[in-house]
Amino acid sequence: MLKTPPAAPVPPASLVPAVPAGHPEGVSHDEFRAALSRLASGVVLLTATEPDLDPDDPAAPTGEYAGMTATAFMSVSLDPPLVLVSLRNNSRMDDLLDEQPLWAVSVLAESQSHIAGRFAMKGRLSDRLLFEDIPYVRGERTGAPLVGGALATLECRTEQRVVAGDHTLVIGRVLSAALPSVEGGPLMYFRGRYRHLG
Repeated sequence: MLKTPPAAPVPPASLVPAVPAGHPEGVSHDEFRAALSRLASGVVLLTATEPDLDPDDPAAPTGEYAGMTATAFMSVSLDPPLVLVSLRNNSRMDDLLDEQPLWAVSVLAESQSHIAGRFAMKGRLSDRLLFEDIPYVRGERTGAPLVGGALATLECRTEQRVVAGDHTLVIGRVLSAALPSVEGGPLMYFRGRYRHLG
């Protein structure tokens, strides 16, 4: 006759490690944010131009400029020259770059934290006023604003979009690169604040 093996002892609840809600692997949102905030990153202004409201009507209003501060930006490949920026799913810039393949990046200098802060504001309806007192030129390859005084500017065309969790990774081919300013250091983002090197 088969015998049923004795049940394994159940440890007291106090000995069972608590798993943070929302992450079965054991990493909470707060833990994740705190750990990654220790990774210093450069700061860029991502820009694009909205498509014209009616491309067939020369008298129709042209599309407005749009801008977004980003710290999740990196180079991907030298040959071909590719870069990557991470955008929150369904954000304004994510929606725009889903239909507009041309965009630009300005690598901000340490003196441009006011620009970074301005374009990081949430809940704004339009970016038109945000560009009014910022020096910029219109990119020849993309039509997107390139910020004056930036350490470097890149004009890009989307090659691939990859959905990754609650963000979309936009990989772009660099169409042109320039160095508007050779003076000053980069603007950095570390532990939730803009900082300077040194």
